[in-house]
Amino acid sequence: MLELLRIRDLALIEDAELEFTPGMNALTGETGAGKSFIVRAIDFLTGEPMSADLVRPGKEKAVVEAVFVGQNGDGPTEELILRRELIAGTGRSRVYVNDRLGSLESLRELRAGLVLHTSQHGQQKLLQPAYQARILDSFLAEPGLLPERDAALAAVKAVQTARTDLDARVADLSRQREFLEFQRAEIAKVNPQPGEEDDLLQRKAGLKDRERLDEAKGRALDALLGEGPLAALVGELSRALAQLTPFDESFGADKDAAEDFRHHLGNLESRIRRLTVESENGDDIEAIEARLFELAKLKRKLNKGLDEIVDLGRQVEENLSFLDSCALDAKRLEREEALAAKKFGAVLTRLNAARREASDRLCARLGQELAGLGFSEHARVEFVFEPALVYSGPPSGEGGGEGNSGDLFELRGRLFWVPNPGQPPRPLDKIASGGELSRFLLALTGLQAESARPTLIFDEVDAGIGGHTLTRVGERLRALAGRQQMILITHWPQLAKLADRHFQVRKEVVGGLTFTGCARLDDAAIASELSRMSGGGPVSA
Repeated sequence: MLELLRIRDLALIEDAELEFTPGMNALTGETGAGKSFIVRAIDFLTGEPMSADLVRPGKEKAVVEAVFVGQNGDGPTEELILRRELIAGTGRSRVYVNDRLGSLESLRELRAGLVLHTSQHGQQKLLQPAYQARILDSFLAEPGLLPERDAALAAVKAVQTARTDLDARVADLSRQREFLEFQRAEIAKVNPQPGEEDDLLQRKAGLKDRERLDEAKGRALDALLGEGPLAALVGELSRALAQLTPFDESFGADKDAAEDFRHHLGNLESRIRRLTVESENGDDIEAIEARLFELAKLKRKLNKGLDEIVDLGRQVEENLSFLDSCALDAKRLEREEALAAKKFGAVLTRLNAARREASDRLCARLGQELAGLGFSEHARVEFVFEPALVYSGPPSGEGGGEGNSGDLFELRGRLFWVPNPGQPPRPLDKIASGGELSRFLLALTGLQAESARPTLIFDEVDAGIGGHTLTRVGERLRALAGRQQMILITHWPQLAKLADRHFQVRKEVVGGLTFTGCARLDDAAIASELSRMSGGGPVSA
């Protein structure tokens, strides 16, 4: 039950607080005063969107808060506090559940057990066959059949998608097969390896170093071992200096230096001859050049880098292998689709039977409700089922639904009725008047709210009715209010006077600014308001 509602800085409402009672709470006021906007605030609080331009001008945010109370079995009363803030600058909102940050999803999950809002907009939805089908589904004895149906359908579609993707890939690769085989042959002739080109270039650079070394060694050895070997000349010099020493002892040191240099030259020759650049592969510069040329031709032919060609080779092999083996995959997916379709068909069989059973129960209850709302006792309501094709595939031999083997059909109910005896059933959306739709909506809402017992919100659901019918509607509203809390927006004084608590919504201008306020009325104010609603005269019983 909605115990307290507070609205701040939302549109024309600066600060409004409404304390509701169990039973019927009526909201009345002039057209355009803002009655429906109070209900919009409740919708916003329970998860519906709202535009940021509805924040009161000059304010940073609008805030809607509410206290809901409910009985937890035989235990104590539980209290739920909801708050939602609408930020003017960003249009985003913040949600608080019992003063803790929450999410919009959490609000929407709570909504079904808190409020059930019925409005004139609901009449238009009632004219939509898809909405009529959803109404029927809300009365299924096994609500779990719907998510089971969705899961089974998703499984079938997943396999169908996989088969479609497989067929598309096979068709695409089949068109390319000749080119793929050409690429494979060209790559196989050269057989490039990952990183081979860089390795060859590195080895080629090493061979260039060896050429430069051999050239330098040759020049050094020519200098040492030319026509007059340097070591021999130094030896001759050493012997000559030895002959000069008796005449001048200072040449003895020169002779020793020359002799040391001769030995150094001999060692130098040996070191030069031993110097080499090692080659691990016994590389041949011509063989390396030939291989690099072969790789370059392949790169030009395929217009790709060598690493890309190596990857392409793997891809080509995979694609050709796939083409050779795809028949097995196709058979596997065909079996998987047949199994998924069989399971889907079984679910549809149960769902279609459950919908027929729910239709019988709902139409019987709805007929009783409508009779209490002023319809003829001979009026009859029924759902006409139209098979909708939801899966078309190869014949499976089994499955649910109705139709040819291999096709699966889902029965979707459309609301038909006979308002007067002797007439054939016709679609509700083709023959119902506004007043009749109002009563249909009231009857359906009462049935939908039987189990969860949320707060019922009726926003001018009495449109288009009057006279004796209005009295019958009032009786039904009063009966519903005896079962669960109700918030009723009405322009009819005959209905407003049935309320347990009466609020008046009014618009006023103060200091050049417009405000919408909402006040609870006492007995004298209620009498005055009912008189205003009836045009200034007495309110009829």
